[in-house]
Amino acid sequence: MTKDNASKSSDRRSFLKTTSVAATGAALAGSVARTAHAAGLDEIKVVLIGCGGRGSGAIVNLFNTEGNVKLVAVADAFPQKAEGLLNSLRKRKQYAEKVAVTPENIYTDLNGYKAAMDVECDLVVIATPPAFKPQQFEHAVKKGRHVFMEKPVASDAPGVRRVLESVKESKKKDLLVAIGLQRRHQPNYLETVRRIHDGEIGDVISQQVYWNGGGIWYRNRTDDQNEMAFQCNNWYHFNWLSGDQICEQHIHNLDIGCWVKGEYPVECNGMGGRGQRMDGDPTKSQINDHTFCEFTFADGSKMFSQGRHLKGAWTHVGEHVQGSKGTADPSGWLAGANEWKFDGPNLNGHQQEQHDLIAALMRGDIYNEGEYGALSTFTAILGREACYSGKVLKWDELLENGRNLAPNIDDLTLESQVPESARPDDEGRYPIPVPGSYNPFA
Repeated sequence: MTKDNASKSSDRRSFLKTTSVAATGAALAGSVARTAHAAGLDEIKVVLIGCGGRGSGAIVNLFNTEGNVKLVAVADAFPQKAEGLLNSLRKRKQYAEKVAVTPENIYTDLNGYKAAMDVECDLVVIATPPAFKPQQFEHAVKKGRHVFMEKPVASDAPGVRRVLESVKESKKKDLLVAIGLQRRHQPNYLETVRRIHDGEIGDVISQQVYWNGGGIWYRNRTDDQNEMAFQCNNWYHFNWLSGDQICEQHIHNLDIGCWVKGEYPVECNGMGGRGQRMDGDPTKSQINDHTFCEFTFADGSKMFSQGRHLKGAWTHVGEHVQGSKGTADPSGWLAGANEWKFDGPNLNGHQQEQHDLIAALMRGDIYNEGEYGALSTFTAILGREACYSGKVLKWDELLENGRNLAPNIDDLTLESQVPESARPDDEGRYPIPVPGSYNPFA
């Protein structure tokens, strides 16, 4: 490793260890890491960008906190999703009075988020496909809004760089930035990782992280959809929108592995492909259904990663750690000389992260999870590009020069042509990455 690369790796280690220790101690005390203080909020006005499953879930979780939360505006590419969410909330007696969205504050198409954020609010919830989050987060920060943003925060290296720049601006403005990596708010993970960082299993030598499941949803094309509308409605199946399964779901486990290690990897090699995805039909989806990655950290230790959607195969979601003095499952136990098992409350992470967020805003405590959200997202992107290309990829080189999957992302509408990276050929087949020929720097 060169001197410059060693310095960059040291910076990553220093950042992650500092923020992890602060967050661990504070959260176990019933709070969240305090980095700034502002006037507390008696009422919290929320704007929701993205009214799909995770956006709907986040709003319900926010409504279930002890805060005086009001939903004042929504935006979604598709009007039926925005209306559907509002109708659902209004039918539930415990939530109806928290919905303060007037008809003129419902915004649609891909650029509706700008007008939605013009509505007077305190908090913006961004729960859109990963491709759109960098510019939406950037706009929220420019408007001076606190932000909750779901993971992953981007789908390519340029998007991650953009988020990192916005994180810097958010810190200058003392904005709260929360990221939907909810395990970092769960007491079982917080306590276990604290013990690992305290040396109870010795030095971390290797890890295995998994998101192995059976499959995901798919929405068939309708006669009234153009290509852009079809892809946005079916966003998980397109690399430029979702970043593939390793980004969209497996990021959770990769994030835990990097948190445990106290740093981010310096390189990765991997392999993957499509064994069952849509029965191999390239006219329906372009993402892989299995990946395997070997991430290498600066000290040479490894994190091995499995992510897949394969029916009939072994399913497992979790993380496992081997240390010089013992082993650990970050979800709640240690084995070896310091054997231990977590016996505290088993809290719902999605709900707990919103309890922490609203409690902090009510107190006037400001914390910022944006940087580790971006770096964990890039860990997943590094793995994906290693699998797609079949090459050993360096963190610093890919972050600086990785390909842009949607160069005109800010200008897209539902009437736009889809990006070239997902443009079907004359027979309707989408580009499929082929190891050995795919260029991660194109």
